[in-house]
Amino acid sequence: MNKFMKRGLILVAIGIGLNLIGYSIKRNAFDDYGWAMILGTLLFGIGFVSIFYSFVRKVEYKGIIEERAIEAEKKEQRENELNES
Repeated sequence: MNKFMKRGLILVAIGIGLNLIGYSIKRNAFDDYGWAMILGTLLFGIGFVSIFYSFVRKVEYKGIIEERAIEAEKKEQRENELNES
């Protein structure tokens, strides 16, 4: 698990927690619940984007590795053909 994934999961958890706190404050009829809900939503969004970015990077990295392996295999085949000639 890379740093973007860890950070994203932590931010999502904090965001959910702040939203729950905001709903609890609202249910108890206090007027000052907006800060918790706004901050919770922002942190949840940032966490979600971080997790998504982590997955995109992982897929891209695997694609690059596969591409390099294919190129190395083609290069090896060409060298073998030249050596056999």
